[in-house]
Amino acid sequence: MSRYWSDVVGRLTPYVPGEQPRLDKLVKLNTNELPYPPSPRVLEAIAAVSADTLRRYPDPESTELRQAFADRNALRPEQVFVGNGSDEVLAHVFLALLKHDKPLLFPDITYSFYPVWCDLYRVRWRTVPLTADFRVDPEDYRGDNGAIIIPNPNAPTGILLGLASVRQLLEQNPDSVVVIDEAYIDFGGESATKLIPEFDNLLVVQTMSKSWALAGLRVGVAMGSQALIDGLQRVKNSFNSYPLDALAQHAAVAALGDEAYFEHACGRVIASRERLSAAMVKLGFEVLPSAANFILARHPDRAARDLFSALRARGIIVRYFDKPRIDEHLRISIGTDEQCDELLGALGELLGPVS
Repeated sequence: MSRYWSDVVGRLTPYVPGEQPRLDKLVKLNTNELPYPPSPRVLEAIAAVSADTLRRYPDPESTELRQAFADRNALRPEQVFVGNGSDEVLAHVFLALLKHDKPLLFPDITYSFYPVWCDLYRVRWRTVPLTADFRVDPEDYRGDNGAIIIPNPNAPTGILLGLASVRQLLEQNPDSVVVIDEAYIDFGGESATKLIPEFDNLLVVQTMSKSWALAGLRVGVAMGSQALIDGLQRVKNSFNSYPLDALAQHAAVAALGDEAYFEHACGRVIASRERLSAAMVKLGFEVLPSAANFILARHPDRAARDLFSALRARGIIVRYFDKPRIDEHLRISIGTDEQCDELLGALGELLGPVS
């Protein structure tokens, strides 16, 4: 520990992102990136950016992009906030909206960045156990709390919380902000954005890193009542007035303008997910029902850590979490069918004949 660190730095346990190895012929199924390129319109938009645009600061309010998100979700631009990836957006959410005297609630198995932000901003928090079958039960979120945040579908389980259950969370917690983190909603779920006109305590956070294939540009968005968005704007303008560069803004607008490409890409991932899940079951794995672009699976007779290491030795990278309740599971991103076949072939060799 450095003697120059502040007390805050010394007590942090930072989030560990998925590995980004630089190896040839790698089957990379560990960070939930889309296996397909973004819409051709994205590259065209980036190529059209002028040198004059690059020498100037970008639009600090991302006006055109906020309008595009608003149009797509039947909202007003004043109900839209954008930032440098959904992680930055969520960091602002934790500071602006989730720091209260009563504890913030989130699932015990969930996005592991949440406790990091709580430690960073000194947000009181309490985890709520998932059910025995790894589901979020809205009944478990009754009682006093300062706020609630739930990924939907949850990560790393991939299990979806239906819109009726989201509504229940909102109705039974009218005095708390309820954040629905929808990083994976486009792979089989129904977005809670349609509930925003009914509930002024609802904030929906999304990313363009997954279903829009823009992980390299870092574009995140939050949508909710104007009062919630104003709170985020106050934090953003006290932190970084220019979170989205000009390339990201132009590319994101172009991507949102190609809905047909987006739907086709998501459909391919969903089909590959169902195909992979069925094949994994035939190999003897237990696979949780996923509405995301990944699956969480375990083999009853083989240690997940050993399978993870054996796959890596073969150039196939998946994600292993050494954490309670999921330490015998592997999280596998959905790649192309060819990549999934390489994974299945390797697993078949490692497991041997299925009796």
